[in-house]
Amino acid sequence: MLIGYSNGGCVLGSYISWLLRKAAKKPEPGTSKPGSAEGKEFKDEELKNEKISRSLKKNLDYLDSIFGRNLDVVFREFRLGTGKKENAGLVYLNSLSDEARISEDILKPLLLGMSEIDSADNNLIDMIKKSILAAAEIRSKVYTMQEVVSEILYGGTAIFIDGCEEAVIAILKEWPQRPIDKADVEGTVRGPKESFNESICVSASLVRRRLRTPNLVIEGFHLGRMTHTSVAVVYLKGVVSPGLLEEVRRRIDRIDIDGILESGYIEELIQDDPYSPFPQLVYTERPDRVVAALLQGRVCVFTDGTPMVLFMPATFNDLFQNPEDYYERYHFATMIRLIRFLGLAVALLLPSFYIAITTFHQEMIPTQLLISIAASREGVPFPALVEALIMEITFEALREAGLRLPRAVGQAVSIVGALVIGQAAVQAGIVSPLMVIVVALTGIASFMSPSYGLALALRLIRFPLMFLAATLGLFGVMTGVLALLIHLAGLRSFGVPYLSPLTPLKISDLKDFLVRAPWWAMHKRPSELVKRNVWRIAPDLKPQPPPESGAERAFASGDGSAGPNSGTNGSGKYDRVRTPAVFRAGEKGGGRSGQRS
Repeated sequence: MLIGYSNGGCVLGSYISWLLRKAAKKPEPGTSKPGSAEGKEFKDEELKNEKISRSLKKNLDYLDSIFGRNLDVVFREFRLGTGKKENAGLVYLNSLSDEARISEDILKPLLLGMSEIDSADNNLIDMIKKSILAAAEIRSKVYTMQEVVSEILYGGTAIFIDGCEEAVIAILKEWPQRPIDKADVEGTVRGPKESFNESICVSASLVRRRLRTPNLVIEGFHLGRMTHTSVAVVYLKGVVSPGLLEEVRRRIDRIDIDGILESGYIEELIQDDPYSPFPQLVYTERPDRVVAALLQGRVCVFTDGTPMVLFMPATFNDLFQNPEDYYERYHFATMIRLIRFLGLAVALLLPSFYIAITTFHQEMIPTQLLISIAASREGVPFPALVEALIMEITFEALREAGLRLPRAVGQAVSIVGALVIGQAAVQAGIVSPLMVIVVALTGIASFMSPSYGLALALRLIRFPLMFLAATLGLFGVMTGVLALLIHLAGLRSFGVPYLSPLTPLKISDLKDFLVRAPWWAMHKRPSELVKRNVWRIAPDLKPQPPPESGAERAFASGDGSAGPNSGTNGSGKYDRVRTPAVFRAGEKGGGRSGQRS
């Protein structure tokens, strides 16, 4: 028996050792061996070191090892239409390239047009580029496989000639994209309606169309080790601050990440304070707002794959501005801005004030109102803080559900859900009717912010203020507000104070802060952004009525005795109306109205 147990133990021990050795040989997740199911992984360093060979077969075999298992890759071998009949080949992805144009602009000229060219030309690649290919955008001097692979993945077509250690890239890209549509997030009544789309080229064209100046610069970058996302830094030469531009370039150059899918990735990686809930860059989908930012001396960042464009620096005041403020008359724009700032105070402080007053400071409430509040809260088993938390969380859940559901269904869910749940909660005695009103007013006020990022920050900060109000009353609310102001005063966006032009105080920039001064009064660009080329409008453009001449007074009164220039005949009737002198000067080229605008 002992011998049997001993033999069984040895066998069991050997089996366990074999399992452990087998487990130790398993490859780690994310790694692969040559010849495995997913194929060999290619690194950028390896592709950079791989030079293009003179052998056409070797080049195509190498690309086949990279793209061979892809459904959309196309390899095409053919002979050039020359006397020597050199072998050639091209590689492209039909999901990113225009096959009809490839056939017409590349294959057809190479097969049929080469007979007209001297095949003894030593530089065959240069001859093909200059005399044969009909594509508008062509790249030569491509010597590494890393460049070839990068261009193919961007919609290019790689052309190889047997015996040449250089490739030609013809850019004939075509992929589905959303057409230019109305602005979905930043809608306006007056002003342009179009918005950016996910194509960085289309978005750049919308800006080019509005800024027809050679000083508009669009610098290109590629970010993401895997995605190689196209990113553009856009600015106006002569207006942008050189220090700001260099800082933006430096922060973008240091980004090292495997993929950039949206501009929010870049925003989090280049902002000044990563722990602040307030947005330190402004994102927009409107071309007119981007152009306005460029004219103010800001830098914009476009990201391929998203319609949202970032611009920086951002101040707290920028988050309250809407493009329509500058399209309507300044009286109404000023009134709307003041209402927005009032909405900020309501969205941030109304629940906290309600909790503090009903919990600690009942003596501040008028007697009749206090009796009404007490009567409405009779039977509610929860304190004001719990009551407010229940309604706030319910409101946030309804708002989030309305955003995630399809638009038609989401609006119905938000409206019906708020009505039904609010009414049911009041009838069940869970919350008081006044609390429903407070939460509803808070939600409406939070929708008044033109910046969705700022609205999210207000929704987040509202909850700590409610806890401070429930524990310390109005003293806690004031302490929280003071801490918030200290944080905002110390915040920077690319070196620009967040509360500019309020702190530090810039009197000239206050014309576009709480109020919106008329255009003829805003002569200079923001002083915190621009140190040169500060004038954006002439200083003498305040509208004035033209001076009234004697002929005009006579014409207005109907008196025919105004003299020889009155335009009357002997009967006292007007033959024609003579042009006033102030406008005649313009017709002769002596006045401002005669100049070409």
